[in-house]
Amino acid sequence: MGCTPPTNRETEIVNTTAPVIEIRDLHKSYGSLEVLKGVSITARAGHVVAMIGSSGSGKSTLLRCCNLLEDSQQGDVVFCGEPVRWKGTGLGRRPADHAQLVRIRTNLSMVFQQFNLWSHLSVLQNVMEAPVQVLRRDRAEVESKARHYLEKVGIGDKADAWPAQLSGGQQQRAAIARALCMEPKALLFDEPTSALDPELEQEVVRVIKALADEGRTMIIVTHDMKLAADVADHVVFLHRGLIEEEGPPETLFGAPKSERLRQFLSHSVPA
Repeated sequence: MGCTPPTNRETEIVNTTAPVIEIRDLHKSYGSLEVLKGVSITARAGHVVAMIGSSGSGKSTLLRCCNLLEDSQQGDVVFCGEPVRWKGTGLGRRPADHAQLVRIRTNLSMVFQQFNLWSHLSVLQNVMEAPVQVLRRDRAEVESKARHYLEKVGIGDKADAWPAQLSGGQQQRAAIARALCMEPKALLFDEPTSALDPELEQEVVRVIKALADEGRTMIIVTHDMKLAADVADHVVFLHRGLIEEEGPPETLFGAPKSERLRQFLSHSVPA
């Protein structure tokens, strides 16, 4: 699931050796409030990056900047070696190339904390919607893939159900199937289990672990330290809009260097 040669919809994504996602010295403000103060992260093909930190540290904002749901004011966003082109400066900075914006977004599928399923569509229709409507793929082909991904996340028998008929864990697994059906180069998870009770949370954790075992490129914002420890190749601890500490999970969780990280982990240490 790395940076492969281009197809019709990704005409400029050509670097097969570059990291899938690179964020370089990113700054993000909301008015006078600076949320990200110069953050750099890299997600290489087949690797899982986990971002941890207190509420308000900038984790979710950074994730949304990765797939251009949020505009940053300074720094680079690079996808498979292709830098995002910008126009304007500061708070007026915006992506300059709409085709590039669409191309990158369709290769970075995001799974949100709230499942964001269309209530008026069946589970199967929810999973099929973007590949058919956005990518203009053949409906019969998409349906076959959608059913495959619903089976993959363990809810193949719920294809014809309405979202309201599913548990929270099942709805989140449907959202993951929807993300997979876009066949993206990377998956972005924003607190995927925080809206679930512990039993339903484990249903989703098992799916995420299985995706990590397949070698999918993922960036995961999570409050679950055990999930981060189990699936991540690299963990980033954000504090007040900066990277306080980062490294492999065994180092970050086993021998944290910064006092702030030690304090943070004292409240939630992976079992």
